[in-house]
Amino acid sequence: MKILSTLILGLTLLLAACSPTPPAFTSTDISAVDWGKDFALTDHHGQLRHLADFKGKAVIVFFGYTQCPDVCPTTLSSMREVLSRLGDQASRVQVLFVTLDPERDTAQLLSEYVTAFDPSFLGLRGDEAATRAVAKDFKVFYAKQAGSTPDSYTLDHTTGSYVFDPQGRIRLLVRHGELPESVAADVKRLLAGD
Repeated sequence: MKILSTLILGLTLLLAACSPTPPAFTSTDISAVDWGKDFALTDHHGQLRHLADFKGKAVIVFFGYTQCPDVCPTTLSSMREVLSRLGDQASRVQVLFVTLDPERDTAQLLSEYVTAFDPSFLGLRGDEAATRAVAKDFKVFYAKQAGSTPDSYTLDHTTGSYVFDPQGRIRLLVRHGELPESVAADVKRLLAGD
């Protein structure tokens, strides 16, 4: 019996050693989550978009609003740097900025805002109900904070970005403030099929 147990243990260890090791990402690997599967939002050109429209590309999705004083412009600047570090592979990545403030963020304003960071970035918007639904599906928190006038409010919101692989599967959560070189290395892994 002891020989059989030793043989089974040895075989188990051998099989474990032969199993491919999962890629080590700097960003948080969220491949196992069962949310953030799709959206139906209009881009700043007026075209209805779904996640499947970007199949074959790595997609980075960030939720925010154009009047955000710090997190949103910092994140979009960082994503511009990520694309810069990807060189020729940047054409295989799509950055999407989903507004949490459809009341103020018109298609025109989104177009001016996102393309100021990079011409390839797309701004997406929906009405209040669509915005709530997509935020809920992506587990994104946001809440209005009153300003000195009714239209000078700010929004508290989730600050992470979601990265999808070229097959359209959600894979990574990029925390606000992660270094662009680390994010670029993670995206390269996804583009390589990891």
